[in-house]
Amino acid sequence: MPGFTPARRWQQAYYPFKNRTVGEKIVEAGERVWKGALFGCRMCGNCLLQETALICPMECPKGLRNGPCGGSTPEHCYVDETRPCVWFKIYERAEKYGRLDYLMEVLPPLDWDKVGTSPQEDGWTNLAKHGGLKAVARYLRSTPAMRKEKWERFFKEIRQPDWWQGDALPHPAPEHAPVSQLEKVLSAGRFAITAEVAPPLSAATDDLVKKLNLLKGLVDAVNFTDNPSSTPRMSSLACSLTALQQGVEPVLQIAARDRTRMGLQGEVLGASALGIRNILCITGDHPRLGPGPNGRMDIWDVDAIQMMWIIRRMRDEGQFLDCREIKCAPQVFIGAAGSPNASTPLIQAMREEKKVNAGAQFIQTNLVYDLDGFKQYLEALERREVTQRVPILAGLSPIRSVKAAYAMRQVPGVVIPDHIIRRMEASPDPKEESVQITLELIEGVKSLPSVRGIHFMAVGWESIVPRLIQESGLR
Repeated sequence: MPGFTPARRWQQAYYPFKNRTVGEKIVEAGERVWKGALFGCRMCGNCLLQETALICPMECPKGLRNGPCGGSTPEHCYVDETRPCVWFKIYERAEKYGRLDYLMEVLPPLDWDKVGTSPQEDGWTNLAKHGGLKAVARYLRSTPAMRKEKWERFFKEIRQPDWWQGDALPHPAPEHAPVSQLEKVLSAGRFAITAEVAPPLSAATDDLVKKLNLLKGLVDAVNFTDNPSSTPRMSSLACSLTALQQGVEPVLQIAARDRTRMGLQGEVLGASALGIRNILCITGDHPRLGPGPNGRMDIWDVDAIQMMWIIRRMRDEGQFLDCREIKCAPQVFIGAAGSPNASTPLIQAMREEKKVNAGAQFIQTNLVYDLDGFKQYLEALERREVTQRVPILAGLSPIRSVKAAYAMRQVPGVVIPDHIIRRMEASPDPKEESVQITLELIEGVKSLPSVRGIHFMAVGWESIVPRLIQESGLR
């Protein structure tokens, strides 16, 4: 176990993708040894140790560089339960040393041209740009306050390249007319209703069309998951196009798990061209959760926050990631997933705020069964003014059986209190009891001023959603 990083290395270190001189190889070999021993360094060449409390975020199985995933817990990593969540440890140490604010900066994805090389090269290059030894002398003669400012600026120039330019500031969308019906509803202050439909496990769309017709006219938009639980299904893009053809507004979900930065930008342009205006960015379940045999487990080119940053810049600045101009920018309404039950309310509130800063315009949460815990989550969001900036749609779903309830308890980020389980077990009709529980949760959620809508995730039981909507008085 590395000395300063409380998680063991899960993959071997990277090696350069280009030829190196003998001197460079010697330096990199030495760094691979000592940084590996101290920090579990994988030699990504894009070091963030100074910003992440000297704990390397590349220890995360998903390679997340902007905070924990929606399945994070204080106890362990949900992908590998033999070790802690590295991002929980980063927040824990950062809070201890008063460095939480450093975690709010939107950090870039890896520059793979640097992978396997020493990040010290960037330091020497930047020092030379500022004047070399003369710059060092000026730094030493400066006041403590000026030295701190110069130090922060120097390293920010290294970690925030010109093609990224991330920061910790809000980036709201410019004044504009709503680009989708969902945005129109939320902008008008109306209570929104969305529903999730699981894409079919085949190339046939008959069942999908049937579910869409059930929801048509009752919901403002329909989400289509992107290979949930790392299981192959019909693409979210194909489902979204089918919804448009049926007169139903779609929300295209894009999982970072299966996207490179190139593929992401191309898919956003394609979706916009097809008339798909709502996009929900998620990190995605780890491949280990899906059926075997497992393929590559390290295809995490970008995370959800980086996806939002890229899409927002494409839309608002008319630029690709490489800074080329987009002649016709995509018109999209950007959403994020919220995780009320992950980590701690503080960590999740900071995570959600970071998503909003990056470009998120609405948040759909994971499933809510613990109303008290959900209130704590909302209070944490309110303290960071997240609820004042974007609408929150609470995720709800009835449970078909007691067996399903126990199975859902194993899903990362889902918490089902014991009293709900006991209530279903005691009922002669657990299925109907679950419907009544959900109706009560709808009433509870509707009464919360921070909640601007409900997002139904029926997990294959989409036929129950019309009844829930009608009996709860939502429509």
